[in-house]
Parts: sequence; structure tokens; C-alpha cells
Amino acid sequence: MAEDQFGGNAAYQNILTRTSVRRYADARVTDAEQKALLRAAMSAPTGVNRQPWEFVVIDDPAVLQALADALPYAKMAAKAPMAIAVCGNRERFLAGDDATLWEQDLSAASENILLAAHAIGLGGVWTCLYPHADRMASASAILGLPEEVVPFSLLPVGHPLTQQKPMDKWHPERIHHNKF
Repeated sequence: MAEDQFGGNAAYQNILTRTSVRRYADARVTDAEQKALLRAAMSAPTGVNRQPWEFVVIDDPAVLQALADALPYAKMAAKAPMAIAVCGNRERFLAGDDATLWEQDLSAASENILLAAHAIGLGGVWTCLYPHADRMASASAILGLPEEVVPFSLLPVGHPLTQQKPMDKWHPERIHHNKF
């Protein structure tokens, strides 16, 4: 992948080789693996250290199927051994100009889950709930979320069924220095 001086760095390679995994082997995600993913999520940067996140770990096949049936881009959840719903708690959102920082915080937490999954031999895929009202309403109802909790993303996770080759997304023509 990286043919540069950082190519031997494990963290860097983990970032470059992560792929979206939508097909999973028939193997359980262990409690230790789940905890590792959630610790990684909660290590994400967060504006003013508000940590506006809440996480719902879903490993009940009936709930995973209900989410797959209700969400147009989360069909793979039905075959995943687990998923994590990344949610925001309005009680910890900031106000004023910083009112939308929670979106960045939850994006960072979601990406940390996916990177951690890849690092420990799992795979996952980001499916979008927020800002789509219909998806958010469906996820809220299925997961029994209280009114102050906003569903942001659903991340099906499991052991990859096959190895995938990462896409090369390097486009140096999109890099600008000092000014556009």
C-alpha cells in the first residue's frame, strides 16, 4: 500500500488497509472484542470534552433483522453477529455556534470503531442514520431510544467472510498548499 517511510507503521497501515466489510463469517464477536471497540470509540476527540455519545450494542438476531428490514442501506445487519448504534445524547450537546460539534464527535467515534475492528481482525461498515428522519425514527423505535438520544450511525461488525483489497483513494491533485 504505502511505499513511503511510514509504510512499516502498524497504525498507519491499519488506516490505509481498512475496508467496508458487508459480509461476515458465522462467528461471534466476543465480549472482549466488543469492549475493545467501545474503548476505541470513547477515545475519540470530542469538542470541549462533552463526550455526547451513547452506544447500543446489538447482538440479538431479531433486532439485527428488524434494523436490516427497516433501514435501506443496512441490509447486511441481518447477517452480522453484532452492530453498534452510535448515538448522541442531546443533554451533552453544546449550544450556539458549537451546537453541531456532536456530529463531528460521533463521526470520530464511529471511525474509531471501524479502525479498531480492522486492527483486531474484525470488519465493519458505516451505515448512515442521521440526518435522515425516516432512518432515525425507525432506529429509535426498534432500539427503544429515549427522546434525548439521537441515532447517528449503525455499524454492523463481524469477522470478514473474505479478504477485500483496499481501494486506492490517493488523489494528489486534490491537495493544495497554503491557498487553493
